[in-house]
Amino acid sequence: MPSPKYKRVLLKISGEALAGDAHRGLDFEIIGNVCDVVKKCVDAGVQIGIVVGGGNFWRGLKDGGDRMERTRADHMGMLATVINALAVADCLEQRGVSARVQTAVEMTKIAEPYIRAKAVRHLEKGRVVIFGCGTGNPFFSTDTGAVLRAAEIGADAILLAKNVDGVYSADPAKDPTAVKYDTITYDEVLAKRLAVMDSTATSLSMDNHLPIVLFALKDPENIYRVVMGEEIGTLVKEGN
Repeated sequence: MPSPKYKRVLLKISGEALAGDAHRGLDFEIIGNVCDVVKKCVDAGVQIGIVVGGGNFWRGLKDGGDRMERTRADHMGMLATVINALAVADCLEQRGVSARVQTAVEMTKIAEPYIRAKAVRHLEKGRVVIFGCGTGNPFFSTDTGAVLRAAEIGADAILLAKNVDGVYSADPAKDPTAVKYDTITYDEVLAKRLAVMDSTATSLSMDNHLPIVLFALKDPENIYRVVMGEEIGTLVKEGN
């Protein structure tokens, strides 16, 4: 069996991706398919941390808009990520994969509080750690939370599983001339304002030398392909 390219990764999954065609709520067929591949990665010796967004239930800035105080709207978004984290943990455990949910906002009746050393220990023991509540602070996205956790746990790469198969020069759904990049630098992403992650998350990745691989979750097997070193989606990295 070939050796994985990445020994420890942070997998970021958007909440919308877990909702499937319904765009709201949870599609357990999709979650199950993702968890099947995560198990395959764990069996190959890869240590996996997961951050799941909450947009399938609530997006603070979008859904709250000017109708709610931003901090409270973002707190609602944090709670949405915990719903998703618990669903993913349950699906993993049904497949015999040991999983732990850790949250940046303490809710000890539901999940462990986030403690870096404990998270790393779980990973070393082969457990999947699912991080909820983003950074635990309003005004920061779950993308930023994913980069922060990746840096803290010493991940080799950030895997961005999205509804698009890579980074494009423009929105491919709106611009048929949009070009897909196989590789691109952080500086180019920021300068061209490309929709990889928000600028805070991208800058944090760049500052911590964390490569990002963005690929489509439509085929969950892509997760395994990426950790094994196949060139899938788009690699965002430092310039030469």
